[in-house]
Amino acid sequence: MNTTTDYQLEICHTMEQQIGRTNILAISGGRVQRIASTTLSFPVSSGYSVEVEYVEGRDLYSVRRVFSRGLKQWIKGEVTHVYAEDLGETAYLASCFVNVDFGSEAAR
Repeated sequence: MNTTTDYQLEICHTMEQQIGRTNILAISGGRVQRIASTTLSFPVSSGYSVEVEYVEGRDLYSVRRVFSRGLKQWIKGEVTHVYAEDLGETAYLASCFVNVDFGSEAAR
């Protein structure tokens, strides 16, 4: 059982490295929360956060812009099938909620 936990922690650590320290500072001021086994959340501002989830079977990532009020959450944009080399830029774009369209919301 510990190897699964160690494996999941290693995935989260690798995600942080692929996003990059400067991007994490720009997105959330360095704040990172692990909200699921292989999902990280970066709180942005005004109820928004960026969630990055590792999709294990495909070895790709999903990046979501999430708006929260109380216990309710709304996904305000999502990009799936993100490669590791694009993860930092995609996460940063998701954090720019004021004037940048992102993901599935941009298509509407």
